[in-house]
Amino acid sequence: MKIFIAGGGPAGLYAAILLRRNFPGCEITLIEQNARDATFGFGVVFSDKALDFLRGDDPQTHELLAPAFERWSDLTLNHKGAAVRIDGIGFAAIGRLHLLNLLQRRLADLGVTPHYGTRMEAPPRRADYDLVIASDGANSLLRAAHADAFGARAGALTNSFVWYGAEIPFDTLTQTFVATPRGHFNAHHYRYAPGLSTFIAECDAATFSAYGFGAMSEGESKAVCEDVFRDVLRGTKLTANKSHWRNFPLISNDRWHTKNLVLIGDALRTAHFSIGSGTRLALEDAGALVRALKASGGDVARALPAYEAARRPVVDKLASAANASAAWYEDFARHMALEPRNFAWSYIQRSGRIDLERLRAISPGFAAGYEVG
Repeated sequence: MKIFIAGGGPAGLYAAILLRRNFPGCEITLIEQNARDATFGFGVVFSDKALDFLRGDDPQTHELLAPAFERWSDLTLNHKGAAVRIDGIGFAAIGRLHLLNLLQRRLADLGVTPHYGTRMEAPPRRADYDLVIASDGANSLLRAAHADAFGARAGALTNSFVWYGAEIPFDTLTQTFVATPRGHFNAHHYRYAPGLSTFIAECDAATFSAYGFGAMSEGESKAVCEDVFRDVLRGTKLTANKSHWRNFPLISNDRWHTKNLVLIGDALRTAHFSIGSGTRLALEDAGALVRALKASGGDVARALPAYEAARRPVVDKLASAANASAAWYEDFARHMALEPRNFAWSYIQRSGRIDLERLRAISPGFAAGYEVG
């Protein structure tokens, strides 16, 4: 089987790993436009159980990745001078570059060498390959080239966010909400390595305009965010890495494959970063695709519809939760009028997946305090 993979992020690398593991004789061409060690952003976060599926797909990859993760069991909301701790909401995080390097190492052990610094100027001829995998992200060239066939849709949220790092080890995944005379901010921050944390600052459109972020340099924006979040940063400076304000892209597709071309990861659909599932979904897409290929004996024509049929219900459920969470953040300034515990209750319900009964089971400490309060 001759396979072309566009994109050397987690989805593309993991797909290549599983393909070579399950089809040792396959010929894999994997291209990535960036250099091998070039990536934006800092850490990525998963739920604490999200890596369990790796053990079933490829125990060696699980064994390689698991020790590299930072883990914690609670979530903290900072609002109106109070810190509300929500127990039992476990997470794990890893530096994005470290994750890529570990997947690259596993792929090298299997004898596959990606082509880095290789820009795809035009889609490959599908007739030259048995399977073409589009794992080239939210701005996928392959999806755009066949947008009608996929029924592709693209939009964006109105809130703006900017991704920084911080040399401070936050104890938990923390959400900090700050009201200023000119608007409202929140930050999503969590450690991904000893002494290092991701720090994503977000504001609504009115605040973005009031501060004039659109006309600021990267350094000027960083200085404003350091001032807004000075209490939680405790004097620590933020670290920038292509840290420009963005609007989160909303990508979806009516169909996941056309002929021998298939979408996975952010090329297929995006999931708002507030639920911490984007990278997990990308890795799970790759696993589901390869399982379908294995079940069909490598018959691509049968495998791609089977992949979509098996995977779509799971993705649709998570996408619905992600969209509900994103909608809450789009309106977070209004929710900030609530007092801390009621605000935390609004937050925990944002995806529509947790009611009070379930909260009592997974977060007994917070649930008890909420009911008494």
